[in-house]
Amino acid sequence: MTDRELDAAGIGDPALRAAYRHCRSLNARHGRTYFLATRLLPVEHRPAVHALYGFARWADDIVDSLGPAADPGCRAAALTELGRSLEEGLRGGHGREPVVYALADTARRYGIRHELFRDFMSAMRADLTVTGYDTYADLRGYMHGSAAVIGLQMLPVLGTVVPREEAAPYAAALGVAFQLSNFLRDVGEDLDRGRVYLPADLLAGHGVDRELLRWSRDTGRDEPRITAALREFEALTRGVYRAAVPGIGMLDPVSRPCIRTACVLYGGILDAVAQDGYAVLHRRAVVPRRRRATVAADGLVRAVAVRLRAGRRSRRSAAPPRPAGPAHGRSYAPAEREVA
Repeated sequence: MTDRELDAAGIGDPALRAAYRHCRSLNARHGRTYFLATRLLPVEHRPAVHALYGFARWADDIVDSLGPAADPGCRAAALTELGRSLEEGLRGGHGREPVVYALADTARRYGIRHELFRDFMSAMRADLTVTGYDTYADLRGYMHGSAAVIGLQMLPVLGTVVPREEAAPYAAALGVAFQLSNFLRDVGEDLDRGRVYLPADLLAGHGVDRELLRWSRDTGRDEPRITAALREFEALTRGVYRAAVPGIGMLDPVSRPCIRTACVLYGGILDAVAQDGYAVLHRRAVVPRRRRATVAADGLVRAVAVRLRAGRRSRRSAAPPRPAGPAHGRSYAPAEREVA
């Protein structure tokens, strides 16, 4: 976290600044796609986004990355302790863990509903025991806590030009779309953890089950039935993106370039999977660096343009009023429309 970002956000306490910096470092290491997009936000909003994603990353690491020696009981105990720290932080505004301290401060500043964090923790606990989902409806139930609530947590930080409840379903859907993209990319890695996030009925419709996925993973061999199932899951995910995208126009204009860029980059995961022949059981599909740079550059141009327009409007509103025109007292300056 840069001093400029923390100063712009009005975060002065040294311990709290250190907590936000810790969250930023987590995102820089693990969440490259969204970390890149976050750089397009106004500086005063970035610490809050890092706090939200830093906490989510910390919990996710407990579930998946404590190391091979960590058994389910150890992971469950760590999640329980994190949940206890979260409740204390939300009540008192502090936290023993840096990620909790920053999260509690962000929740207070932006009035984020506490149940969104509790729903997220419930989804993380489910990952310790649930290894698959029979239907897409079952998977959506899980993703309410693991993904939709992330979009809802972000909404007060991003701001909206419509009532927040109108934008909320789109924000939730975009969170789900991002996670579905990750599920498709990570089929092989998740299988190694004992989980299959692709719905069992979708797989069965193509003659695929967990054993066939395991066979393909172990042998490195392709199977047309698996490819067909993955292609259907890709199409399902693209449909969620289409449903979510109209919500970008409901955001504060200064936030739109960030979310539009994240949407394009996460959507690019689907393109990378398809271009790699749906070989997700054998290797991770990666969005090419040049593509990432091009998308980020376009987002930067959009972000700068929005801020320049906002600056011009601010200067005009601060200037002395113009004399009335000779005919009807109208200003000679044409009205500007916000385009993003």
